[in-house]
Amino acid sequence: MSPLTITARDAATGPVIEIVGDLDYDTAPRLREVVDGLTVAAGHLLVLDLAGLNFCDSSGINALLSARNLTIEQGGHIALAAVPANTARILRVVGLDRVFTIHLDAATATATTAATR
Repeated sequence: MSPLTITARDAATGPVIEIVGDLDYDTAPRLREVVDGLTVAAGHLLVLDLAGLNFCDSSGINALLSARNLTIEQGGHIALAAVPANTARILRVVGLDRVFTIHLDAATATATTAATR
C-alpha cells in the first residue's frame, strides 16, 4: 500500500491536482476534501494528474466522478492526465473513458489549445 499524496497547483487553464499513491476506500475522502476546497471558474479546466497513481479502486473512481460533478456544477471542465494502464482499462470497461477527457500528460492537458472546447 502506497500512502496518498495530493498536491494542488494553478495553471493558466485552471487548477491541477497531482495524485500520487493509492486512491482507495481509505484515501478517497482526502481527494474529495481537496476538490471541495477548490473553485473552478466557469470555463476553466480542472486537471487530475494521475501519473503517480499506483492503485485505484471503486472508491477512487467515485472520487473522480465526484470531482467531475462538482467541476461541472461550477461551470468548469475536467480532464484526467497520465492515466495508468490499469486505471485506464477500468475506465474503458465501465464507459468512463467517454465521460472524462483523457490526456497523455498534464502539460498536454493544460496547453491552451487543449483547454478550449
